[in-house]
Amino acid sequence: MNVIIGIDVGGSTTKIVGYYEDGKLIGRLKVEAADPLTSAYGALGKFVNENKLSLSQVKQIVLTGVGASLFKEEIYGIPARQVDEFQAIGLGGLALSKKKEGLIISMGTGTAFVRADKKGIRHIGGSGVGGGSVLGLCGRLCNARSFDSIVEMAHKGNLNKVDLNISDISAGDISTLSPEVTASNFGKMDDDVTPEDLARGVLNMVFQTIGMLAVFACRNDQVKDVILTGTLSTVPCAKTLFKQVERLYKIKFIIPQHSIYATATGAALSYIYKKDKKK
Repeated sequence: MNVIIGIDVGGSTTKIVGYYEDGKLIGRLKVEAADPLTSAYGALGKFVNENKLSLSQVKQIVLTGVGASLFKEEIYGIPARQVDEFQAIGLGGLALSKKKEGLIISMGTGTAFVRADKKGIRHIGGSGVGGGSVLGLCGRLCNARSFDSIVEMAHKGNLNKVDLNISDISAGDISTLSPEVTASNFGKMDDDVTPEDLARGVLNMVFQTIGMLAVFACRNDQVKDVILTGTLSTVPCAKTLFKQVERLYKIKFIIPQHSIYATATGAALSYIYKKDKKK
């Protein structure tokens, strides 16, 4: 049976998802390399090998992501096309979460907000606050250069040494805000703050910013399911931090399984869905 490959080409990390033409999932794979071309070619070769496929079985490659424009109309002689990244984010987010509609947030280097339902998919905005912010700030504040190191440090950090909470400035609640709610990110900064505390504070600030932008996006919309995808969605403390925002507002944050592969999933499905509509 023919194989459809979706590839999300990042700056140095490539995610790849493969389906048979009937929509049956084959597998997923992530590869890191020094540049997008090397990463994508390496990912495709490794994926075919690990899943015991042949290149002749691959009918179509669908590319998306910041590095997609580097590729021509074929890879290893296989037809290759590009799909709009926001379309891929929307399709992939809905597919992985098994939702019919939602606000899909792709948390990569920056953050993209995509509204998706049966009527269509549209990019409603974005923010420069994202994974790049985490790497840049933690590089300076914590001397941590890798994403894995930052996540490990943050796991040991104490937010109470970094952030100013409502309880620090008031003896009770302020309107609807409970004492544990953040009043100011990095507004406390105890003298004995550690690099681990700072790493936790950076992640908290980024997640709270993204969470509140989601709240604002949903204010004048009937959708209340917010689907989180991208590399930052895999951070262990993400679920806890977004739950704190969720408790304050009537929306639900969902981190689907394999959320890091949402955009690659959407790329592959964009071809399969289009083919099915033609039948």
